[in-house]
Amino acid sequence: MNWFHKKTALPPQTKTETQAEGNTASQSKPEREACLKHLSQAMDSGERGAVIKLHIENFKRLNQVFGYEYCESLLEQILTYLRELTEKNVYHYIGVEYIIILDQYTQGQALELAEEIAGKFDHVWKVNGTDCLCSMQIGICSYPGHAADPEQMLKCLDLAIIKAEERGPNLAIVFDSALQRQLQRRQAIALYLRTALEKEEVEVRYRPTLHIDTGVFTRAELYMRIFIKGIGLIGAGEFLLVAEDSGQIRAIEYYALKQAAQCIFDLLQTECEFESIALPISPVLFLQEDFLDEVKRIIDVYHIPKGKLALEIQESALTMAYLNINVTLQQLQEMGVEVILNEFGSGHSGISSILDLPVDTLKLENLFVWQLETNPKSRYIIEGLVRMARELNMTIISEGVETENQVRILTEAGCNYQQGFYYSPTLEKDTLLKILGTSLKDSYQLLGEEKKKMSR
Repeated sequence: MNWFHKKTALPPQTKTETQAEGNTASQSKPEREACLKHLSQAMDSGERGAVIKLHIENFKRLNQVFGYEYCESLLEQILTYLRELTEKNVYHYIGVEYIIILDQYTQGQALELAEEIAGKFDHVWKVNGTDCLCSMQIGICSYPGHAADPEQMLKCLDLAIIKAEERGPNLAIVFDSALQRQLQRRQAIALYLRTALEKEEVEVRYRPTLHIDTGVFTRAELYMRIFIKGIGLIGAGEFLLVAEDSGQIRAIEYYALKQAAQCIFDLLQTECEFESIALPISPVLFLQEDFLDEVKRIIDVYHIPKGKLALEIQESALTMAYLNINVTLQQLQEMGVEVILNEFGSGHSGISSILDLPVDTLKLENLFVWQLETNPKSRYIIEGLVRMARELNMTIISEGVETENQVRILTEAGCNYQQGFYYSPTLEKDTLLKILGTSLKDSYQLLGEEKKKMSR
């Protein structure tokens, strides 16, 4: 399940980081074609069967620790094990993914086999006398039934693997009717997104951020949502993931970038005093060759001063291509763009990595703010993270603030930028222009009216 493989060509880094996956992918092209041919024949036969897809989870990390030659030997050992256990054709489909077509298998038999494979990965693999733990996830889909063709089958398997990843390492998940509904939802969203921009059906709103020390709204973050008949309102957190997978992320996020730039221009025209307007950026877009050129073009077209445009990237993206993203962030800073790192404290990257990043602002992992209501220990984590950010002379923002208890603890901890429904719902641009640069007290009535609109 390599969501980014088809969409981004990463510049070469080190042999141990990328070469093993790249070489393996090119070598497996004939196997991939053979796999699709076998799968097509099996599904057209009208007879029952099942397909297993295995995805190795931490292969890049293994490359970094053990090196290219070791990992190539590990992949060969895994392939040999799978072939000996199943006595079936095991296809090294792409990168670190394997597909096994189980003709005449029931779903139950396929699950039993997958669980045996998962049990093997709970133990160490020994390569050239050195042990390592290698985690993976398995997706299972039976046929005939959920998928009409190989392309649909692969989507079903990928969604099952996503669910396995959410639950932990070395798990097997069967694609069932519940996942079928999720897949149909994703397909409906992808179909809607094809024309949503042309029809101006992507709604752009803004989340204002309060500066606690002054009591004034000084920042805002762009937020998008769409409405699909029969499904309802869908936030960017869901539909942008679909856009990444369907190849629509560039059009949508470049549209959002223009909207953020227009908002900044309009604010400057009103002589509003504000710090910045932020836009969350998909890691897929960060790795596009024309990304920096497009940001530079937008800055020039809309005459955006230094520091007024902020781009936000999730900390988890650093696990994809740290060196490439680091270079991009440095260039953004040189262009006068504020760089925000989201999910601070999530553990996706080490503190040492954050120290080396050209980052201006940190945004707290949402989970810690939510847990202030249920887990008193989360307070100490927040206090530590806020103290760390302040000592590093970085701005720190907490989002998702909804209760007085959260406000009190965050303020006592020294988190002086806060965002959430407690202060304000998301706003249309015209309303934001009235709010930004004003105090919470002066905006109280207008924000109250906006909250009432959201609750209708």
